[in-house]
Amino acid sequence: MKILDWLKGKFTRDKPQDSYRFSAFPFFFGKTASGKFVNETTAMQNTAVYACVRILSESIASLPLHVYQYKDGSKERAPTHSLFYLLHDAPNAEMTSFVFRETMMTHLLLWGNAYAQIIRDGAGRVASLYPLLPSKMTVERGDDNRLWYNYTAGNDANPNLPATQVKFRREDILHIAGLGFDGLTGYSPIAMAKNAIGLSMACESFGNNFFANGARPSGILKTPTLIKDPEKLRESWQSMYGGENAGKIAVLEQGMEYQSISIPPEDAQFLETRKFQTAEIARIFRVPLHLINDLDRATFSNIENQSLEFVRYTLNPWVVRWEQALCKALLLPSEKSRYFIKFNVDGLMRGDYASRMQGYATMIQNGVFSINDVREMEDMNLVSDEDGGNLHIVNGNMIRLGDTNAVQRE
Repeated sequence: MKILDWLKGKFTRDKPQDSYRFSAFPFFFGKTASGKFVNETTAMQNTAVYACVRILSESIASLPLHVYQYKDGSKERAPTHSLFYLLHDAPNAEMTSFVFRETMMTHLLLWGNAYAQIIRDGAGRVASLYPLLPSKMTVERGDDNRLWYNYTAGNDANPNLPATQVKFRREDILHIAGLGFDGLTGYSPIAMAKNAIGLSMACESFGNNFFANGARPSGILKTPTLIKDPEKLRESWQSMYGGENAGKIAVLEQGMEYQSISIPPEDAQFLETRKFQTAEIARIFRVPLHLINDLDRATFSNIENQSLEFVRYTLNPWVVRWEQALCKALLLPSEKSRYFIKFNVDGLMRGDYASRMQGYATMIQNGVFSINDVREMEDMNLVSDEDGGNLHIVNGNMIRLGDTNAVQRE
């Protein structure tokens, strides 16, 4: 038996002779080796996790998203298509396209899956999209080999009311899956890297406790005489010299001595551990450190290259996941050969102004770009056809290689 089949049978099979259920394997969550409990909610309280999730979700949400159609061997935008307004402006009555994509991408980064309910009109076209919480969704393959999405719709206003189970067909759900083992559901990056995140959370707790005690190490009070009520003495000491009162001069009576027993933060490499865990979390999400405001190793010469690599190797895989999932779930079968949905990442790939101008000049001189192509990429008004805005020109001094002999004879 394969290990994946064993895991499904042990942890996610509903009944001995029932259909399989796929979820984010919740047994991966829980207490970590550092003693911290890590799940999607507690992980977002960590600054590095929050920064990585924010930069990725906002980047995907801010990219232009359009519906295109194939035409005469080329492509052009299809603003009259019903999906164009939903994806570009507002997928439902309550959300803008930015908020919808930001929410879905946050779900995808934390739970490894993003779900949205598809509301269709009588003709089967998409009328609106509403995000669904991944924590309340399970995916089930029925006896007919079809996928079903089971959603537990709770009553947030009154938790005492029983939850409602809603069963969706595959055609009624937009599902964007992250990295997974079965190709159907993704696994949560938070669950898979819970120990690294838990260690970062433990470092934060250590720092909080350290400064709450006035940046003074814990210790013991020694006295040559017997103390009848040591708990009272401890509370008295804490109230006098702990917290906001730290730093006051302590007055010790009757031969009492104070002895430190804790490891100082510098000996525990507190700052180094915090920096390493920040880099560790950035590695999980494949985010360059300078994008989460860690500039220790950043220079003016490498930040631009790192930003371009962020687009190529971090954003681009997510963009492809989004595009393929949107085309698969939202386009009608009769439309998939004529239309497609695509993000525009060209704006993020542009370099500095001088490099862009040099590149534009080369492309225009070689007939690749027209003047209007360049002006559109720079968000400038187009030039009319009468003024040659859409002409493709080449350098007049260039000739074909086969014509060189004729030129020499002349």
